[in-house]
Amino acid sequence: MPSPFPGMDPYLEDPAYWGGVHHALVYLIPEALNTSLPSGYKAYINERLYLVEPERNIYPDVFVTAAPVVQPRRKRRKKAAGAVAIDPPRLVVARPELVRERFVEVRRNGGINLVTTLEILSPVNKRKGHPGRQLYRSKQRELLLSQTSLVEIDLLRRGLHTVAVPRGALHPPTPTRYLVCLHRGGDGKRYEVWEFTLRQRLPRIAVPLAGDDPDVGLDLQPLLNRCYDVNYADIIDYQKDPVYPLKEDDAAWADALLRERGLRR
Repeated sequence: MPSPFPGMDPYLEDPAYWGGVHHALVYLIPEALNTSLPSGYKAYINERLYLVEPERNIYPDVFVTAAPVVQPRRKRRKKAAGAVAIDPPRLVVARPELVRERFVEVRRNGGINLVTTLEILSPVNKRKGHPGRQLYRSKQRELLLSQTSLVEIDLLRRGLHTVAVPRGALHPPTPTRYLVCLHRGGDGKRYEVWEFTLRQRLPRIAVPLAGDDPDVGLDLQPLLNRCYDVNYADIIDYQKDPVYPLKEDDAAWADALLRERGLRR
């Protein structure tokens, strides 16, 4: 069963679902590209790794293990008169989590030459002060100064503006706007942007190749539909509002849509 929404399903932005959505799209995009890339090109999955420190209250969660303190055996000492007894503490060992962020690369010449990088933004990329955002922005700056093209797909309404195109260059922001930003390698301050809302299908975007080779088209909507059909069609409860609220007019529109589809009473 397809999603009741024509494009992005706002319920998929729930942290409980988004990790799976991101994971699925990272695998579906190269699969789609490799059916249309010309000879000599191939799309691959790559990843960056970093540790999340335990003192940070972030998503994804850091695993913390706890155990009772086992005191080593010591010679008994006489207690000082009037000494306060010590309650046994609990030992907590915080273990930094290794985070993997996967993305897609288009390469040629047997994988030697990087042509285009495709990124699907995660919540950590859009969270102020998060190491995942710092690492992402560093990579973004490096790519913008290179001959490699960068495609950024932002299907999350929540969080800081992160894609390369300056925020002020876009239309007045709305809570339900999604973005795809393309910067062609060596193209300075020029960006190609697809802006779409909750009420529109995901766009068909361009993926640049090298030199004079024509762009390859990538239709994002069928990929999201496939992800939804396989993983989420039977588990999302549309009786409830999405975790991240919609603005008033879109909430009313979504409510009417869900009632029309028989998914809300």
